[in-house]
Amino acid sequence: MMYDLLVVGGGINGCAIAREAAINGLSVLLVEKDDIGAHTSSASSRLIHGGLRYLEYYEFRLVREALRERERLLQAAPHLIRPLEFVVPQSGSQRPSWMVRAGLFLYDWLASSSMPRSRRLNAKDRLLRLALKTADSGFVYWDAWTDDARLTLANALDAAELGAEVWTRAGLVSAQREGDQWEVALDTGQSVRARALVNAAGPWVSELLNRIGVTTKSKVRLVKGSHIMVSRLYHGRQAYLLQQPDGRVVFALNYDSDFTTIGTTDVPVDTPEDPRIGEDEIDYLIGAANRHFQYPIGRHNVVHSWSGIRALYDDGADDASAVTRDYVLELDTHGPAALSIFGGKITTARALAEDAMAKLAPVLGLSKVKNSRGRAFPGGDIGDFDAFLEQVRTRFPFLGDSRSLRMARAYGSRLFDMLDGVESEAAMGRAFGDGLTAIEAKWMRSREWALTAEDALMRRSKCAVHMTEAEREDFVRWWNSEDGAVELEI
Repeated sequence: MMYDLLVVGGGINGCAIAREAAINGLSVLLVEKDDIGAHTSSASSRLIHGGLRYLEYYEFRLVREALRERERLLQAAPHLIRPLEFVVPQSGSQRPSWMVRAGLFLYDWLASSSMPRSRRLNAKDRLLRLALKTADSGFVYWDAWTDDARLTLANALDAAELGAEVWTRAGLVSAQREGDQWEVALDTGQSVRARALVNAAGPWVSELLNRIGVTTKSKVRLVKGSHIMVSRLYHGRQAYLLQQPDGRVVFALNYDSDFTTIGTTDVPVDTPEDPRIGEDEIDYLIGAANRHFQYPIGRHNVVHSWSGIRALYDDGADDASAVTRDYVLELDTHGPAALSIFGGKITTARALAEDAMAKLAPVLGLSKVKNSRGRAFPGGDIGDFDAFLEQVRTRFPFLGDSRSLRMARAYGSRLFDMLDGVESEAAMGRAFGDGLTAIEAKWMRSREWALTAEDALMRRSKCAVHMTEAEREDFVRWWNSEDGAVELEI
């Protein structure tokens, strides 16, 4: 099988590049050794943001690009991305008030967005101040929240609908340059050929370079970021940016009606395999929350945690927190082209993919490069989300408030396709817990490359967080039975 472009890596960068390449009419194959978004791209802080703290490191271009992308993504995926109000308590801050205010003013100016501008906390902000130990001063600004795993999936889905092929559980074993093309062997036993190869392996980018015999000047720094989830610490939909004595910041966000997530850490690591939160990281995040919130928490309050490895471009910074979040694309043309991706973040993945296509265009014979700037993601053609949610609840009243919100967020307009002809809760099939039913599980399996129960419970839906152990075990049994089987339709 011959393709114009082989993309190795099903994280946010690889899926975004596959989408951009398919928009340009290229024949594309994306291969991922695990699941779509199985690693870094489903272990983030789930924010679409410019990176307020990056201004301290003079990353003005990165922040401006990220803020522009934030606006595009809000329009392209209003079901997956929503504006989020952030509170910045000034109590205990290592930064003087004037510096924080100046940074927020610059952030607003770089954004030039329709979101509300930053401001000082005032006496009317009772709900925002209620949970804080000391709320005599502080600031408010706006960014955005996303479901990181489903945004990654949305890129892959759109790529597939544009003609790209997506193979999960298909790892690259070897790749050699043969004349004007790459000869690639996969661990599925298949062999493919491609005119160009993209190394979007994230934390494994260096390992893949060695495997394909390509040398680059650029390197990556592997940094572990961990989060904890605790019972809800405050009321309201706002998030908090908590300044710490060591100069770092930690986010606290209400995940849903039940939980608050706290993160992230920055811990240098040597290998990307099996990242797990460390005891010191748990203590750090608990301490970060207890400095600011009235309700004290301890280890017994932690109900869930996750860790991911960020593959940051190695700019030589001594402190892991100071390493740039910008990206570098390195093109090797000693034979058929190989483009390697170093760094990046979920907010700028679409822009990174656009830059990748600009670099690949000459070697692939593209005289004019199209881009995805005005293109909605699958399910994103809904306009105002609140109005869309009301349509969902009117059409499917049996879903209930909590489930209708979760499913409207996850699937957008595709929810009407999933529930076409469904007139009752019973018609959705077997119920497993947290509103998850057979009709949704089979949709994930047939339309979204969910091959294991974990794919469905932890990345496609995150229902596992609310399900009991018995419910999760029951779902696994059903998933592996004949009743749960369904053909992949993509």
